[in-house]
Amino acid sequence: MLDVEDLIALVRAYNPRTDADLIRRAYAYGAEMHADQTRRSGEPYFTHPVEVASLLTEQRLDDATIVTALLHDTIEDTRSTYAGVEEGFGTEIAEMVDGVTKLTNLELSSTETKQAENFRKLFVAMSKDLRVILVKLTDRLHNMRTIRHMAAHKQAQKAHETMEIYAPLAGRMGMQWMREELEDLCFAVINPEARNSILRRFVTLQREAGDVIRRITDDIESELERAEIEATVMGRAKRPFSIWRKMEEKEIGFSRLSDIYGFRIITHSEEDCYRALGVIHQRWKSVPGRFKDYISQPKSNGYRSIHTTVSGRDGKKVEVQIRTREMHEVAERGVAAHWSYRDGVRAENRFAVDPAEWLRSVTERFDDASDNAEFLEAVKLEMYTDQVFCFTPKGDVIKLPKGATPIDFAYAIHTRIGHRTVAAKVDGMRVPLWTRLRNGQSVEVVTAEAQSPQATWIDIATTGRAKSAIRRALKAERRVGHVRLGRELARAAFAQVGKRATEKALGTAAAALGHDDEEDLLAAIGASEISARTVVAELFPELAKAPPAPDVDAGKAIVGLDPAAHYDRAPCCQPVPGERIVGITNKGHGVTIHAIDCPRMAEFEDQTDRWVDLHWSPGHHAARNAVTLDMTISNAPGVLGRVCLLIAEQNANISDLRFVDRKPDFFRLLIDVDVRDHEHLHSLMLAADTDSDVAQVRRHRARLTHRTPPGATPTTVTRA
Repeated sequence: MLDVEDLIALVRAYNPRTDADLIRRAYAYGAEMHADQTRRSGEPYFTHPVEVASLLTEQRLDDATIVTALLHDTIEDTRSTYAGVEEGFGTEIAEMVDGVTKLTNLELSSTETKQAENFRKLFVAMSKDLRVILVKLTDRLHNMRTIRHMAAHKQAQKAHETMEIYAPLAGRMGMQWMREELEDLCFAVINPEARNSILRRFVTLQREAGDVIRRITDDIESELERAEIEATVMGRAKRPFSIWRKMEEKEIGFSRLSDIYGFRIITHSEEDCYRALGVIHQRWKSVPGRFKDYISQPKSNGYRSIHTTVSGRDGKKVEVQIRTREMHEVAERGVAAHWSYRDGVRAENRFAVDPAEWLRSVTERFDDASDNAEFLEAVKLEMYTDQVFCFTPKGDVIKLPKGATPIDFAYAIHTRIGHRTVAAKVDGMRVPLWTRLRNGQSVEVVTAEAQSPQATWIDIATTGRAKSAIRRALKAERRVGHVRLGRELARAAFAQVGKRATEKALGTAAAALGHDDEEDLLAAIGASEISARTVVAELFPELAKAPPAPDVDAGKAIVGLDPAAHYDRAPCCQPVPGERIVGITNKGHGVTIHAIDCPRMAEFEDQTDRWVDLHWSPGHHAARNAVTLDMTISNAPGVLGRVCLLIAEQNANISDLRFVDRKPDFFRLLIDVDVRDHEHLHSLMLAADTDSDVAQVRRHRARLTHRTPPGATPTTVTRA
């Protein structure tokens, strides 16, 4: 374990003015609190906080952060309290230690609702002091480095959580080295066979080709020296997980993967960066589409660098990053560079980003999310994706996540422009709205006043802001329809008791039933959240009392048929009580009952002698009328079970279920449910449609080739 004086020496190396006494007191306090505790490896537990503090010195962080690292587990795991830490080390450090403790207790990979709630807490902690996240990330890094001492199932749990949350977070904060190491440590736990395979191939490659990195480094150095550019050149092989990810994305084997080496050129000035780029491109062939200039268009976390990929005579590709020393410091430390010290004072790095500004740029989209599902979606889309930079026709820069489309671009400019989008031009060429944008492209959005958001845009958009805005607009559009339907239902319900649905009557009912106003009440009626009969009963209880509907005998469900006649519900339209119906006689097969709007009725227009005027018996029908629902749901654990439970809660039985399409993100399935009547079916579909994991639900109309009378032509009916 690192001695306290050795730890102080590490801090003094970049901060000679460090408060050594503060660090000594924190070291002694932590050692005392953890005195009787050991790690799973058998080492004293306090070795862990000391190692975390030591890792933070590599980022040249301030005394408060180092002390927080030494004490970060005291409140959680020892008899120490917040008050005790505050009394001994001040409010700033106590709040940071408490913040790390709260982050440790978050279940970031739990159920969706809990996960969304905890993510909100994560961002609250970040907004108070970003150094809390730096300590937590470093804590997780040391835990992953020593994960072999944990039980196998715990290793897998920690690795998945780190891969999903902490590694992307480190990358988004600009600490790319930490992201890469965390990912590789997780890779060793999650898929050790694949990682070992890549390492073996590296050994074989080095044995066959020699020291490629040294050879290429020497070549670059000699070219820069010839051009009289002072620079430091560093090369390395990419980490196994980075190589594995490329193999998976491109679906190619290791032998076909070319760019497995990366090189950095650190210059003295920005001008030298571009001169070095010219030297590299003159000496080696550049690979089209693999050039990014993050100096002229820096990332939101302050990252600046030129990226280019070149190929040599042997066809092997290498990535080259070119940046100045200042840019390199920010590239290595990311947002943490804001707190870096040099020679006892806060380092003045003009490229370091203010943490508050960075956090605002990351979370500005999250406020649009109205529920947990949308919030989680916004986090994953905005927090954990690389960025592309596109230009408006006026030359303004729009930052978007990788994979963004013109729809995202339009909403990034303004919500109103997004709503009115009808087409887009990229670099002057008309393109579909689902086109994926690339760095440096100029995008022009074509709008029309009559346009409104389409439901299909949700699948096209990739940013949380665009998806949330589209959903809100669609919801508002549906509300208009619900209000219109609710007004008609209310008019009919009032007319049944001899009253009129006046504005005053509806306003009074809205207040009595807890709705904001008349329109809100009508929208609720139209959406089947409340029945018009309930509204009437609230205002005219003595008139609204109606005798309970009698139960309908199964043999007398349809009026207009001979009691002995055999009938079937048509499988093409599956009519249910409450819908207008008509019967078609079939010689020797009884009567087939169709919905009046069934497209197949066109077949029988010239056979009116086969038509039978029918209607459903009034009353309460049993739930034995099968209807097929076409449902698209998220491909996630527990979703199908929750959908089945939702159907059961609506007192509907599932009689059959079959999958018709399987995608990585979604399942499409047909579910046969037994319902009482049209109202029961409507309530069931509405309940399903409100579930966040149900992307779409609609009544399925079967594609069938029906029997036709002799001499007629068979007709295939399709109805969505």
